[in-house]
Amino acid sequence: MGAVRKVASYLGLGGAEQYDEAYGADDDYGDDDWMPASERAAKRWQPTGEPARIVMVRPQKYDDALTLGRHFREGHTVVMDVAGMSTTEATRMVDFAAGLAYGCEGRIERIADKVFLLTPANVEVSTA
Repeated sequence: MGAVRKVASYLGLGGAEQYDEAYGADDDYGDDDWMPASERAAKRWQPTGEPARIVMVRPQKYDDALTLGRHFREGHTVVMDVAGMSTTEATRMVDFAAGLAYGCEGRIERIADKVFLLTPANVEVSTA
């Protein structure tokens, strides 16, 4: 008698017969479905048939984070200039942008003083 049946019979639970198959015998998740997270993100946020788009965002207050997030989640590269914000709000905005980039498997880079580049997973930035 298997361990599951012993526990089920000890507890007085009937119907332990449903566990007759070995664990993993009916595995619907084969290795063919597996792909790295970066490839999944590239497929998810890749625009179909549209040219690449770079959006410039100059937030004035932290509430403008919604606009930044919407553009980035749509798969656009975003240049964010926080020079018009107070230091406290600019720090919060950069923290939000860093979390957004991390959560969507993208990247954030500082390209100038108070200017940041957010790139989706399918965009490669190179320096020449």
